[in-house]
Amino acid sequence: MNSDSLIQSVQNLFMLLEQRQIDYVLAGGIALLYYVEGRNTQDLDVLMALSALDKLPELKIISQDLNFARASFGELQIDVLLTQNSLFRQVHQNFSQVQRFLDRDIPIASVEGLILLKLYALPSLYRQGNFARVGINENDIATLLHYYQPNVAALLSEISKYINESDFTEIKGIVAEIQNRIKRFKDGSG
Repeated sequence: MNSDSLIQSVQNLFMLLEQRQIDYVLAGGIALLYYVEGRNTQDLDVLMALSALDKLPELKIISQDLNFARASFGELQIDVLLTQNSLFRQVHQNFSQVQRFLDRDIPIASVEGLILLKLYALPSLYRQGNFARVGINENDIATLLHYYQPNVAALLSEISKYINESDFTEIKGIVAEIQNRIKRFKDGSG
């Protein structure tokens, strides 16, 4: 899918969500485009309730489990983060705001919400051995931390409520490594 058809598919989906009055929040790579230039993505991530999928027969569900559904909308791949997951619900309710994006007002995850979602995904991606996605997520986190300088201690405190202790220890180590990279970059030493 080229970038023009990707944008058009995303706009068509936003229009459909608006017409059906679906409560959703944009997350993932396309949401990152609101905050950071140059992010490349071919899919769309949204936070929404499982019940919303019933109102969207245009979405072809490819797979689904307790926390996620993967669907297609024409050529557009959509990853649905189901709000029955307590972190996804928290980001949906408390770490999002309506922003002007692609010529319309849409609910979009905040910088802090995106970081929380990316941190939450990392331990699973490491266990899966998905090096490419680990790199993308860590780079997204680093970029958001560098440009927006959110309260890292507050983010770590928040994510600790949704993961086990060993995953939290791993996440703290990853965040410390990312912060060291940012410091080296700012100091001009490599």
